[in-house]
Amino acid sequence: MSTRASSPAVSISQAIAAGLAPDGGLYVPEKLPTLDPAAFDPHGSLAHTAATLLAPFFAGDALAYELPAICAEAFTFDAPLRPLPAHPGTLMLELFHGPTSAFKDFGARFLAACLRRLPRADARPLTILVATSGDTGAAVAAAFHRQPNVRVVILYPDGLVSPRQAHQLGCFGDNITALRVAGRFDDCQRMVKVALNDAALQAEVPMSSANSISLGRLLPQMSYYAHAALGWWREHGTLLNFIVPTGNLGNAMACLWAREMGLPIGEVRLACNANATLPDYFSGHDYQPREAVATLANAMDVGAPSNFERLRWTFPDETKLRHLLHAHCVDDDSIRQTITSHAHEHGEVFCPHTATAMHELDRLRAAGDASAWAVVATAHAAKFESVVEPLTGRPVAIPTALSAMLGRPAEAESIAASDKALRARLLLDRVER
Repeated sequence: MSTRASSPAVSISQAIAAGLAPDGGLYVPEKLPTLDPAAFDPHGSLAHTAATLLAPFFAGDALAYELPAICAEAFTFDAPLRPLPAHPGTLMLELFHGPTSAFKDFGARFLAACLRRLPRADARPLTILVATSGDTGAAVAAAFHRQPNVRVVILYPDGLVSPRQAHQLGCFGDNITALRVAGRFDDCQRMVKVALNDAALQAEVPMSSANSISLGRLLPQMSYYAHAALGWWREHGTLLNFIVPTGNLGNAMACLWAREMGLPIGEVRLACNANATLPDYFSGHDYQPREAVATLANAMDVGAPSNFERLRWTFPDETKLRHLLHAHCVDDDSIRQTITSHAHEHGEVFCPHTATAMHELDRLRAAGDASAWAVVATAHAAKFESVVEPLTGRPVAIPTALSAMLGRPAEAESIAASDKALRARLLLDRVER
């Protein structure tokens, strides 16, 4: 069903294929299922955990039989929960071991594995539209690269992603097109939503989405929270708390949904950069989207988080919601200080986004909180070497897959930050085919 309740309910396969509901809302299950932690194999891999966790969502669907294979295909790398030796009770949930060194790899690969198995009556290529503030685009490009009858169009804010992120976005070629938008991420996100809701354009250019507005991206992200929390619970018998770096709210929603389903997850805190839309709301102000400001944690530079619709659907009681979550702003100076101090004092190197979560944990520890907390590490520091290396005073080792991408040529087309410009570009591809 749609968060706006004006579109008919559809199967999960249809929701994944469509991306966005016809009424402009985001697809959600009619209700969240509940699972017993004892239902999960204590010796199972992340893929096994994912298959168990997601089975209720796919029950009776055309993809239900394929779900274990989809999870095995998507989750070929780990999401280790690593203790930080210098910080008792502190763990790092490392989500950057995939092909593009960011947590977006999990959802993108799951979505691609689903779409590969869904029949399409339309023989024309399916266009996957992606708005990215840095990491989503590369993950989707890697997941769909050279997939037959699929093309990916990535929109990213020109000059507002790191140089290595920009190179990743433009290094694929083949069925992947990167568009440098003369605007901010919120412009990219708006352009994608308008295009997906343009019925006349959809009739000419069949489209879907791979942003976290896509249920096919969001659902698999619950898996690494479930897997980490279950492992901690089995070993210690207590709930594990999480601090999630947050921009568009998709990763945090995955954690919250996993908790609502009965997984042993304790408190969830949101670490934001200087974009204060969510912290202001949770401090008691009206929800007020605004223009994003550029920060060192650029992948979180979001002023209008689209998944807020899902958050309100999940927790319709606003008073309860504000008591349930905390969100804290971390400015650029604090990001720099956190990266510098942890590198020099403990030898730990964080990307700017992970540093926002670590800063929030440092604040809690200073206030006397001794609970078990997992800081969610969303990207590898090597993707942000221009920020990190001057602060740590040493080079960051580059993961093998990222190094291979950086060794390829890259190019991107410039486009105005207008719905009309994107429409024209998509129609141009149709004519050229």
